Order: sequence, then structure tokens, then C-alpha cells
Amino acid sequence: MDPRKHKLYHECGFDSRQHLEHYMSDKPEMVFEEDFLIFPIKNLRKAFMEGHIEGDVLIDLTIGSMIHHLYSACDFFKHIIVLKVRDRCIMELKRWVDSRTGAFSWGHAAKIHVDIEGKSDKLHEKEEKMKSAIEHVVKCHLGKDNMLDPIDLPPADCIISAWLLDVISKDQDDYMRYIKKFSKLLKPGGHIILLGSVDATYFTVGKDKLHIFSYNEEMARNALVRAGFVVDCCEVMKRTVESDLSDYKGVIFISAHKEMSEEPQV
Repeated sequence: MDPRKHKLYHECGFDSRQHLEHYMSDKPEMVFEEDFLIFPIKNLRKAFMEGHIEGDVLIDLTIGSMIHHLYSACDFFKHIIVLKVRDRCIMELKRWVDSRTGAFSWGHAAKIHVDIEGKSDKLHEKEEKMKSAIEHVVKCHLGKDNMLDPIDLPPADCIISAWLLDVISKDQDDYMRYIKKFSKLLKPGGHIILLGSVDATYFTVGKDKLHIFSYNEEMARNALVRAGFVVDCCEVMKRTVESDLSDYKGVIFISAHKEMSEEPQV
């Protein structure tokens, strides 16, 4: 699919609140709960509970103003730093972090977490712990060699990127290039976790149809290996719902760790 046929997220943006309403809300017409809420939450909790992925600093690079995938992370990392490419998404997320009027409610996502953990009586504590763990919400610049310039952040123990690579990559070379950029933010031996949609070409927000780079599990695995990572886990789930909002065929979860010394393949 030629990416020029659809808008590019990082160039054109979208209505961040409408994106959340379409794909992440608790409204009756929101049909993506299993694919975009439960699948990430279950796989992230499982990955963290195994005990290999933890540390002081976690960096999140995710599309829009999504936050639900980080509830598990706040139990394993002292500091969560959220990087966004769009100002509107930063404003939307900060509204929730600061508990301001009109903020999008993530209570339904928090409830999924505490129910899975068997701690249904700890819903409020989970929400507050999550907000406290988010230390910074800052803008990054994908076009710069140093995406954080002029900000100086410590190397991360873990990076989570949910659906961002899908929408900023025009092709396989782009996907590879961005993984290498993300890798520069990690400590040697650090972990990267990718969430995305496989075999997709577009997603819709309001009246806007936006580009998704179409890839499969094999390509994602190979890209990580070429960038100097060892893949630890990969789970792919077939799409469970019907909707014209996007044409993805499945959702993917990959965790990998950065090799300590070997140079990435070229």
C-alpha cells in the first residue's frame, strides 16, 4: 500500500480524544476491547511477572494518548517517561495525569488490571500509583538523529512502543530505522516491547483515514534481530471483531532484549 494514499500520523496528526473514543473507551459501540485493551494488558503483565524486565526507568513511545498498557509497568519501574510526537496528545495525557476536569477516563482499563491481579478492591490505588509513576510527558522529534534534543534523559531499562512504529513507518526501511533510533535510548541489555497491528493498511479517526505500514510477525522479528536484539517472546492474536475503522488482521506483542556487545546487523 502506497502510504501517500492515506494521511501520515506524525505529519498530519488526528483528534486524540476521538481516537481514544473509537479504540479504547468503555462505550457500548467500542468493539476493540479484546484486541486493544485486554490483549496488551495480559501480555504485559505476563512479561513483567516473569521477572526479567524491570529497573528504574521505562520510556513509552506510543501512538496518541494511550496509557492503559502502562498500568502493569508502574509495579516494576520507579520512573515512567512518556514521549509523544504530537502536542495535542501531550495535552490530552497531561489532563488525565493531573486529574483535570474533562480528562478521558481510564477507569475501565484499570479495572481490567486489578481484576486480572485479583485485587479488585485496589482500583483507586492502581490509578493513583500509575499517575505518580509518570515522571515526564515530553515531546520527541522523529526527524532528528537525537529524538530528544535538547532534552537529556537517562538511558532506559525498558522501552514500550505501542502502535507507533505501525503509523510512522512508510516501509520496511523506515521500520528498521526507527527501531535503531529507539534502541539508542536503551541501556545495554535493556528490553524493548512492541505492540502493533499486523497485515493492516489503514485506521480511521473521525473522517480521517490514516496510513498503517503492513507487516507480519516474521518481518517484525527480523527487524529486531538486525537492530541487535534477541527476541524473547512473540504472541500474535487473530482479529476478534468486525469494523470498518481499520483493516488489520491481528495484533502482535513482542518483547526482546538488547545484546550487550555485538554490533547490529546491516
